[in-house]
Amino acid sequence: MQIKDKTLLITGGTGSFGTAVLRKFINTEHFKEIRIFSRDEKKQDDMRNQFKSDKLKFYIGDVRDYNSVEPAMRGVDYVFHAAALKQVPSCEFFPMQAVKTNVEGTQNVIDAAGRNKVKKVICLSTDKAAYPINAMGISKAMMEKVAVAASRNLEETVVCLTRYGNVMASRGSVIPLFIKQIKAGGEITITDPNMTRFLMSLEEAVDLVLFAFEHGNPGDLFVNKAPAGTIGDLAQALKEMFKADNPIKVIGTRHGEKLYETLCTREEMLKAEDMGDFYRIPADNRDLNYAQYFSEGIQDISKIEDYHSHNTQQQDVEGMKDLLLKLPLIRKEILGEDVMQYPD
Repeated sequence: MQIKDKTLLITGGTGSFGTAVLRKFINTEHFKEIRIFSRDEKKQDDMRNQFKSDKLKFYIGDVRDYNSVEPAMRGVDYVFHAAALKQVPSCEFFPMQAVKTNVEGTQNVIDAAGRNKVKKVICLSTDKAAYPINAMGISKAMMEKVAVAASRNLEETVVCLTRYGNVMASRGSVIPLFIKQIKAGGEITITDPNMTRFLMSLEEAVDLVLFAFEHGNPGDLFVNKAPAGTIGDLAQALKEMFKADNPIKVIGTRHGEKLYETLCTREEMLKAEDMGDFYRIPADNRDLNYAQYFSEGIQDISKIEDYHSHNTQQQDVEGMKDLLLKLPLIRKEILGEDVMQYPD
């Protein structure tokens, strides 16, 4: 990163992603100031005490409220927009809350960034935005559309996006739940043992955002290539690592869940650029000339396959163990190492 003494704002910055970014940059010269914008004063105080850095500035506010976002944006050079409602069940029961945070909140962040001539905004999305079937995924898909639409009209601010799958051992993921169930000696509850999920570390999520930071053009969407595995193999790997014999109970797919997750749709893969560890999907910059939508079609889309957790590189139980041993939570539980864990 060829930058020095800049100001970075992280929305939703007290979560796993924001904490990882701070660990990476708090002691470098890239940023002279890092602003944490969130609505949780307790987590902000915890972060303040954890890092004890004069570089850190905290702003209480909500992305739904433009008047709280705009003052935090003044003097900012770059924005990592991570604030979101992310839990599938809660968004299913309260879909308009997902819309207010994930869609309208993103528009507020981008509007404030444009008004304050921020250089670049990177918006964080999710695999659930590709072929969405639940409210969370639909709201994130709309967030992506909002960001791409805004990218066409901002002259001094570049808006681009990243999309990645579940981060292993982060808040709300299944790994901490399985560990809790194993240690309690009860049943390990699995929705469907054949369900696949991408296997991605928090550090890889940060690397994806930094790649977009350095290479993103207006409206670009970046996706990282990641291995995947079944939920059944994940549970078995944890059982073997903990030397446990807990029974496994299959409870069935929950409301709004997919059998597998898609990171790039077939339509996106048609124009995706392979950049090694990542795919770059350029923005659709057609205008409202309707011929481009209705009479100038694409002939070979049926030959393209979307990129999902069933057709990417698959990890078996032993491969799962290797990946799990890289996680701070697992290294603490299995090896007793005193390492930084992802925040609750």
